[in-house]
Amino acid sequence: MKPTANKHQGNQTTITEFILLGFGDLPQLQTLLFLLFLVIYIVTVAGNILIIGLVVADQNLHTPMYFFLGNLSFLEMCYTSTLLPRMLSSLLIGDGTISFSGCLTQFYIFGSLAATECLLLSVMSYDRYLAICKPLHYATLMNGRFCLQMTACSWVSGFLASLPTIFLISQFTFCGLNELDHFFCDLGPIIKLSCSDTLMLEISTFILCSILTLPPFLLTLTSYVFIITTILRIPSSTGRQKAFSTCSSHLIVVTIFYGTLVTVYLLPDSDALRDLNKIFSVFYGVLTPLVNPLIYSLRNQEVKQALRKAVLRFFVVYKNTGFSREYTHNMGQS
Repeated sequence: MKPTANKHQGNQTTITEFILLGFGDLPQLQTLLFLLFLVIYIVTVAGNILIIGLVVADQNLHTPMYFFLGNLSFLEMCYTSTLLPRMLSSLLIGDGTISFSGCLTQFYIFGSLAATECLLLSVMSYDRYLAICKPLHYATLMNGRFCLQMTACSWVSGFLASLPTIFLISQFTFCGLNELDHFFCDLGPIIKLSCSDTLMLEISTFILCSILTLPPFLLTLTSYVFIITTILRIPSSTGRQKAFSTCSSHLIVVTIFYGTLVTVYLLPDSDALRDLNKIFSVFYGVLTPLVNPLIYSLRNQEVKQALRKAVLRFFVVYKNTGFSREYTHNMGQS
């Protein structure tokens, strides 16, 4: 925190860096939390890389559904990499200092990825709607070009939508305490430290969030109403089970994502609920990217089959390589 002269505030100290308090109120658990979040980060990155690798390598997964899943896994990997490395550093060295530009960058990437995930999940639900409710037209409607366009639109829209908020925050003056009672730079704690008028920011953010979350959520909800209605009309129980298995993983992911999102941002902002909000933020920003690859790998037969083939291929290659080395060694001795 550096003092600077300010025409509007005289010699009042102006904040140019923040301190993320994180879980500093639990000093006895810092080492345990570091190890816990380190394991979560490693497993999250490894799991999502595995999903991406399977989608790329296995020909049976070269379909729109798994193309979108690969994008979701990449997004989740970016998501957790935006939050956890900074938190791990703070837990390890005990320094939660982050510059204003660093804080703004973290919030921009986090907000953009959250907006992109809302859009991408709605695209995935529309894909499942076409596959189950319009199977005869699925291949024509959900072609490769359309998949690329929808995915690109989700990514570009998500990252463009966050720019107005970032621009408004960059114009603010921050003064007084420079402590953010959170483990990452989120909008609520940032607004609390501003000594500028935040009304315009709050209005614009509300409008943008409404546009980016409500229509995708309604599209997802409508898609699953039609999907469930169509599945219930299937006469055989085997057919119903097979149809539901193709979308159950996505439905679980959507429920977890929107459930934690609503809980975090609709809870009243009070001292009594601040710690609870922080815990739900861990679920939303840290645990959701962890469980997504587990949900898709454990509940999806095609992914499990691709994983078995990849493991079998690895052992065959490893065995052949070992045999080749042993043969070469024996030949050399003879």
